[in-house]
Amino acid sequence: MSDDSELTSLDKLGEFGLIQHLTEAIELQQSSSVLGIGDDAAVLDFNEKQCLVSTDMLVEGVHFDLAYVPLEHLGYKSAMVNFSDIYAMGGKPTQLLVSLAVSNRFTLQALESIYSGIRRACQIHEVDLIGGDTSSSKQGLILSLTAMGEVHANEYVRRSGSRENDLLVVSGDLGGAFMGLQVLEREKAVFIENPNSQPDLTDYTYVVGRLLKPEARKDVIECLSDLNIVPTSMIDISDGLSSEAIHLARASGLGCRIYEEKLPIAEDTFKVCEEFRLNAPTIALNGGEEYELLFTVSPSDYEKIANHMLFTVIGHMTNAKEGYGFITNQGERIALSAQGWNAFLNNSAPE
Repeated sequence: MSDDSELTSLDKLGEFGLIQHLTEAIELQQSSSVLGIGDDAAVLDFNEKQCLVSTDMLVEGVHFDLAYVPLEHLGYKSAMVNFSDIYAMGGKPTQLLVSLAVSNRFTLQALESIYSGIRRACQIHEVDLIGGDTSSSKQGLILSLTAMGEVHANEYVRRSGSRENDLLVVSGDLGGAFMGLQVLEREKAVFIENPNSQPDLTDYTYVVGRLLKPEARKDVIECLSDLNIVPTSMIDISDGLSSEAIHLARASGLGCRIYEEKLPIAEDTFKVCEEFRLNAPTIALNGGEEYELLFTVSPSDYEKIANHMLFTVIGHMTNAKEGYGFITNQGERIALSAQGWNAFLNNSAPE
């Protein structure tokens, strides 16, 4: 870490100098990136493929807390959540635009850390950073990223498209990100009371990592292709499983059922739920910031994914008249509600 005497004030570089400094080492990797940073606009050529575009904005104090979110992790996550939207359409992210507004409390080194995380995410997913914008902010930090991707003509996957009896499938495991937030909020409160205290997160590595360093599921899209499975509908889990399942069902004019016994919850997440005296299935249903993929497939594809390590069949689509239901381990049917939990707007546990 650099001490304060080594930090560079942004006003010494100016806007153009800052852009040049942050982007001078960027190299284009995609053949569709004809022209990147340096002109008034980037130039892309997708030939016979269709272009996907998605954007997300992250605002300090609303979507993240720099008291416990490292800047490099923030940059990494901001890119990953955009890539996740492209994968959720069955596409491949190829280019990224980054715009940010910063107050004068941020130094050059702080922005280097953010860009380091963004560049790392781009390298992993072979995405070209092709431009963006910078601005001053009266207070705090704002990140706005736009991802572009490609998909073969008319092969994109929408939220609508599922059919009655289609299987509801999720990648990975659920609930960890929410519990990671609970841990970090607790440690922040302890630090405020006693600034000399040092948090020990040794036992919480998994859940904290699920919050701070989510991974866009490129591997899921590749695996589905290898298995010759085309999802009938798909969405990424940013607002919580229950909300996203209802989105899929509603978009297709259907109902859905999710079974408690099928929910994929990591052992580490269970342990932290017990420590906080929270119900793990409830957290898995309503916690957000997971960025796993939730999708539907034809029942005929069941054998392909039944015992696959990446996937869990958690339910199925039903007639619209049956509504949205959650079946407990005791066989009780509970109405599923779209709580739409947002990890940074609501720090309380889902009810």
